Amino acid sequence: MAAWAKKVRASGYAATTVQTMMKILSMLLADAADEKLIAANPIRPRRRGRRQRTKMRERMWATPEEALRLADNAALLLGPWAAILIATAAWTGARWGELTGLQRTNIHLDDGCFEIDPDIGALHEINGHFELGPPKTAESARTITLPPFLIDLLRVLLDSHDHPHAFVSAEGEYLRRSNFGRRAMRPAADGNLNRKAPPVWIQPVKPGLTFHGLRHSHKTWMIAEGVPEIAQAARLGHTLEDKMQKV
Repeated sequence: MAAWAKKVRASGYAATTVQTMMKILSMLLADAADEKLIAANPIRPRRRGRRQRTKMRERMWATPEEALRLADNAALLLGPWAAILIATAAWTGARWGELTGLQRTNIHLDDGCFEIDPDIGALHEINGHFELGPPKTAESARTITLPPFLIDLLRVLLDSHDHPHAFVSAEGEYLRRSNFGRRAMRPAADGNLNRKAPPVWIQPVKPGLTFHGLRHSHKTWMIAEGVPEIAQAARLGHTLEDKMQKV
């Protein structure tokens, strides 16, 4: 399977797309193994006997003030919907696929929350096509409470279009991560002062920050607020295997 994944990456697919393909394939094979259709799931996580000696790169995150500036930049670049997407990611910790797969029927603003459905709670982009499917893990199916300001923003967003999904482009189409990264996330974080006569000048806020970094940001904020680790895991859809282990 590793050789197949390497071949797919070499053919030009993005690393995140290959990961999604492997994840869905692993889920299918796991179900087949549970039903005794195959002996075992051949896709298993790699385990190495030696401890990794290289130091892990520190995860980049943004402060709440920086996240708001990112959202403001995104609004200038693509419109209010892009700002609301960034704000929702930062203040909920939800993943890209969970947000782009979020449907109106799973948003309960009167109750101040939205739900990540266990079966169709994430939008997967495979071979250029979109498909609703389960989120990353079983624990990722969860209810996420919303701060009051985000409830107001989501009301505005849902009133602005009639698409079944909350987060879609201005043209009412599913969002592609690569397009959003190129057109909104990168210039919103890095600025575009090095470009020649862009449609709008954008000051840098947090160069190098990725969309997934908004999820890291939310976790960092929870740690700073003293939120218990088990509550952090529940909100982010992580597995808390043991209180002495990392999530």
